[in-house]
Amino acid sequence: MADGEAAGTGTEIGTGTETETGTGTGSSWRRPHGPLQRYYGLPAAEAAEAAPDPIDINGPHFDPEVFLAKVRSECPLGQLLAREAALGREIRALDSDMQTLLYENYNKFISATGGLTGGTQVFGGGGGDQRDPKLLRDAWVSFSPPPDTIRKMKVDFRRMEAEMDDLAANMAAISTSSARVSAALQDRHRRGAQLAGVQTLLRKLQSLVEVPGRLRRWAAPGADPARALHCYARARAVLRHYRHLPSFRAIEDESHAIMADLAQRLRARLRDDTLDPKELTECVEMLLQLEEPPEELCEEFLSHAGARLETELAALEAELPPADPSGAAATPPPASDILDFVDRGSSAFVGNLCLLAASYRSLFEGCPGVGDGRLEAFAAALTARYFELLERRLALERGLGDTSLLVRALDRFHRRLRALLELLPTAGAEAGAALVARAAGERVARYLRALQTFFLGCLGDVRQALAAPRPPGKEGPGLPDLLATLASSVLGQLKAVLAYVQLFTAKDVAFASLPYFKGEFCVEAVREGLVVAFVRWLCRTARGFADSPAERGAPAAPPALLLLLARLCLDYEATTISYILTLTDEQFPPEDTGPAVTPGPALCAEARGAAQRLLDHYVQVQGAAVAQMLRKSVETRDWLGTVEPRNVRAVMKRVVEDITAIDVQVGQLFEEGVRRAQSSDSSRRAFSVYSSSRAPGRYAPSYTPSAPMDTHLLSNIQKLFSERIDIFSPVEFNKVSVLTGIIKISLKTLLECVRLRTLGRFGLQQVQVDSHYLQLYLWRFAADERVVQGLLDEVAASAAHRCLDPVPMEHSVVELICERG
Repeated sequence: MADGEAAGTGTEIGTGTETETGTGTGSSWRRPHGPLQRYYGLPAAEAAEAAPDPIDINGPHFDPEVFLAKVRSECPLGQLLAREAALGREIRALDSDMQTLLYENYNKFISATGGLTGGTQVFGGGGGDQRDPKLLRDAWVSFSPPPDTIRKMKVDFRRMEAEMDDLAANMAAISTSSARVSAALQDRHRRGAQLAGVQTLLRKLQSLVEVPGRLRRWAAPGADPARALHCYARARAVLRHYRHLPSFRAIEDESHAIMADLAQRLRARLRDDTLDPKELTECVEMLLQLEEPPEELCEEFLSHAGARLETELAALEAELPPADPSGAAATPPPASDILDFVDRGSSAFVGNLCLLAASYRSLFEGCPGVGDGRLEAFAAALTARYFELLERRLALERGLGDTSLLVRALDRFHRRLRALLELLPTAGAEAGAALVARAAGERVARYLRALQTFFLGCLGDVRQALAAPRPPGKEGPGLPDLLATLASSVLGQLKAVLAYVQLFTAKDVAFASLPYFKGEFCVEAVREGLVVAFVRWLCRTARGFADSPAERGAPAAPPALLLLLARLCLDYEATTISYILTLTDEQFPPEDTGPAVTPGPALCAEARGAAQRLLDHYVQVQGAAVAQMLRKSVETRDWLGTVEPRNVRAVMKRVVEDITAIDVQVGQLFEEGVRRAQSSDSSRRAFSVYSSSRAPGRYAPSYTPSAPMDTHLLSNIQKLFSERIDIFSPVEFNKVSVLTGIIKISLKTLLECVRLRTLGRFGLQQVQVDSHYLQLYLWRFAADERVVQGLLDEVAASAAHRCLDPVPMEHSVVELICERG
């Protein structure tokens, strides 16, 4: 069994060697197979069973060149690569098997190469199977290192064991000798150690004796008191311990006198006002090392530091004008900008206060009697005064100025204050944050006032453009151009203001991380306090032109301005308000849990209400202007003694011209609107002395002027079946509604004026001609021609009621006069 396994393994090893070396001739490459076959006694018949095949990689007649040529000619590239990978795996497997075989039979190979005669037992053959050891040795040569190396290793290990034994014996002898020497020298060693201790003690005594001289030399004025304190601190404990000895007591007394004199000079120096914070700290530290009372030193330290800080605050206050509670005196502009003021305050006052706090903590930390919050109260009083000075300086920034400069100044103030708060958490953290918030809120409020002033200036420019005289043949800017200029200017200014205010919430600004600037500032200060407040103020200002009566002597707002402001408010309601609020929420995002905000629909409703009020007021103003002409024309004419009408009165032509001009003006800003379908004879209808419902040819065929009727009764019956006309109803945002409202006011005024006059025959006929002329031209401006017809019917009927001789003019004559006029 072992023979078979060895034979099989030997064949694999031979194959692995052949694959691994791959060099040389076929006979030399197959050299290990011959000895193994002869050793294991394989029959020749088994070896000759297969016919010679040069491409059999496991056969004895394998020819690599023939095999490679055949493979290259028959196999594709993919198969060649696969075959190469398979051969690599076989090589690694055979190498592993060869190493395993060598390790398992190592001892047997050693025995075989040692010249033993029992070589037949190498592979466990057992019985009398006598095989040539030379054959086994030849097989070992192909699997293992040379035998001389193994024998040499065995011999070397045996010699090494002998040398190790000799070394152990020598070490034992050395240890014994060392013990004898140590025992002999023990007494001398003890005496040497005693002498060394005495020498050290004498050196210490010599140092103590020299202490007063060294202290006197180092503690002299202008010398190095720090070295004197270090020397005294090292010797003080020893001198106190041995002060019961006269020699040590004398040294201690002399040293104490020298240090007492040094302490007096340090206290005198401590009262010097020219000490800087570093020198002050060093002086107090040396006094503490001299065991001076910490309570007194703490008071003197704070007193000296407070005086220096008060001086710095006084220098800052000197740059500010004196406070004027009444505010009557004009305040001169500051000598330097806010950034320089904050830099000087931060570098001088806040920096020295931070150094003072750090020094105080390092000097008096743990000292009894000084840890009762004295430093916190001292710092809080000084920072409160500094905040007051800074707020006074911020109040001088009355103009808009450079917002980036203000933001940088507040940022530096907040950064230095944050460094101070790390040392003194109770030194006014809330007051500092509130100061920054107030400064930012005040700047936002100034921007709101600036926006209001800008809007009023734009309105002044619009009024000036509307009132400016125009040379003949040259037209000024139209209402659409003025509206576009006004809207774009105001919106551009508002966006610029938002960009300036956004500097307060920039990422590189330290105070932008405060809770106020993340929540309240974005919502209450910017969105509500600036944007919403400005929109509401704009709507109130525009509405004020319609609600508030004009001051005595002040010119009333021109109607074109009312129309333009109405259109502006309507545009705000449609698009501008939503755009502004969206832009504000993007630049200043509110928190989810922040305060409630004004919804956009509420602002839009206010803007629409202002537009409605302005448009209604425009209709009333224009209607009143036309009505004033009609009223004067009726009141100044003698209707009883007038002559027979031959023309339309000039005032009626002027009314039509004014209505036409108003139509053009309104059409520039508002859409046409929806009209009611007109009848085919709207422009050809003639007026009689009775209303249309009482015309003889329509409702009373048998009626003739010689058969009088109660015209008042007929008029009242006709009103019962006609629609009621609301003269001062709100108008819609379109042209025909506006013109209809103006026409209703004008014709209603004409009606009321006619009712108050007494007319003769020709006066009635003149009213008949004027009414027909107005019907010819006014119906096209109204949303419903029946409104114009109904009012003119009432005018003609009222004239007939007030006429002493109601004889109407023929319809054909009326039409002829109107067409000729």
